[in-house]
Amino acid sequence: MRHREVVSQADFSGLKVSNQSLGSSIAERARISMSEFKVQGSPFETRRGHRSSGRTVEDPEHGTRNPERRSTALKYLGFVADVLLSAIVLASLGCAKSAQPQARPPDVGVVKVEQKDVPIWREWIGTLDGLVNAQIKPQVTGYLLRQTYTDGAFAKKGQLLFEIDPRPFEAAVDQAKGQLANAEGQLATSRANQVKTQLDVNRYTPLAKEQAIAQQDLDNAIQANAAAKAQVDAAKAQVEAARAQVASAQLNLGFTKVVSLIDGIAGIAQAQIGDLVSTSSLLTTVSTVDPIKVYFPVSEREYLEWMKEGADPAKRISVESQLTLQLILADGSVYPHPGHVSFADRQVDVKTGTLRVQGLFTNPGNILRPGLYARVRSITSVKRGALLIPQKAVSELQGSYQVAVIGSDNKVQIRSVNVGERVGTDWIIDQGLKPGERVAAEGIQKVRAGMVVNAKPMTATAQIDPETKNLP
Repeated sequence: MRHREVVSQADFSGLKVSNQSLGSSIAERARISMSEFKVQGSPFETRRGHRSSGRTVEDPEHGTRNPERRSTALKYLGFVADVLLSAIVLASLGCAKSAQPQARPPDVGVVKVEQKDVPIWREWIGTLDGLVNAQIKPQVTGYLLRQTYTDGAFAKKGQLLFEIDPRPFEAAVDQAKGQLANAEGQLATSRANQVKTQLDVNRYTPLAKEQAIAQQDLDNAIQANAAAKAQVDAAKAQVEAARAQVASAQLNLGFTKVVSLIDGIAGIAQAQIGDLVSTSSLLTTVSTVDPIKVYFPVSEREYLEWMKEGADPAKRISVESQLTLQLILADGSVYPHPGHVSFADRQVDVKTGTLRVQGLFTNPGNILRPGLYARVRSITSVKRGALLIPQKAVSELQGSYQVAVIGSDNKVQIRSVNVGERVGTDWIIDQGLKPGERVAAEGIQKVRAGMVVNAKPMTATAQIDPETKNLP
């Protein structure tokens, strides 16, 4: 009966392993197998001096053979087959790894450097204020009886706003009128006395010439007439003073009705009904808001550049009045009505180094109110032939600015540039670029110097300013 030998077969179920682990496994199996089977010479020969304790088997074709020698040879051949198969698997894995396709160049959006004339905008922080702000204060002291206007409503010039208790002032008027009547009575008495003394002088004069009376009687009559005339003048003065008292009392009586001095928006009342108010009490404020003014500070450098437009003072005034202003409100909206500069202050603030400038804007509907925050901007100059690229194409690194320039061979070149003014969503490049060059505007985080990219042209987004069309 033959001994059936089972030859081990290679297991291909674990081929999804790394090259390193597979190689180490093969080396370990080779070490173990070589330590087990130390064959010298031919695999069918036993080691010298070794005595076989096994049985011999008669084979009619090959004669007598030892079964143990045959088993050892078959195991050795199985080991060699395993090593060869593992080497083939390693070679196939290496070829598969080297045959992987290379990564395609990254897609990068590029724009061309544009050259055009660009208006330069200057922007300042401004505060709105009423053209005229009238503080409404009483001119007499008294108790407040009523308020005749609605807080925040529009008030016309002369419109009644508050009323103070008029009774004390009516009594003062009546008293002044009584004093005037008394003075007028005294004046009438003085005039009557003066008429009598004047008659005495007229009668004594011819008699004294004829020496019918003593000269002393004539002199006494003349002195009495002079005294009567003085009394008449004094009475006239008393009458005028009394009339002034009447006028003052009537004026104070009129001041009990507090009216608006200008056309404008009346603010919230600062006094309540029943309060005792005086000439120092603020009742409310009325502001003229159409037109409305805006104050904004301008630096010394900007002011000097502005004034260089004309050395003639008359021309400078013309430049100020013709400089068109645009107002950007706190919500980011642009005020639809343009304004103009009305005047600049007489001096520069030594603490801030700025000059206060006032602008005027029409305010139909009284939409703008004093105290509003706003940004004021204007076109102060035009830069000819400026180079423009999107702001997102510029990278800032430690105070320096760089752009990724894409050459004709789609290779990336990192280039330093000098930037100028920002215009809308674009940036003016003063130095470092040429018209028509391509720069990366999207996907710039993927590019490196010397890298080849897949350049995709982008639509130019250059917008000088969407609101420029509203300006002359």
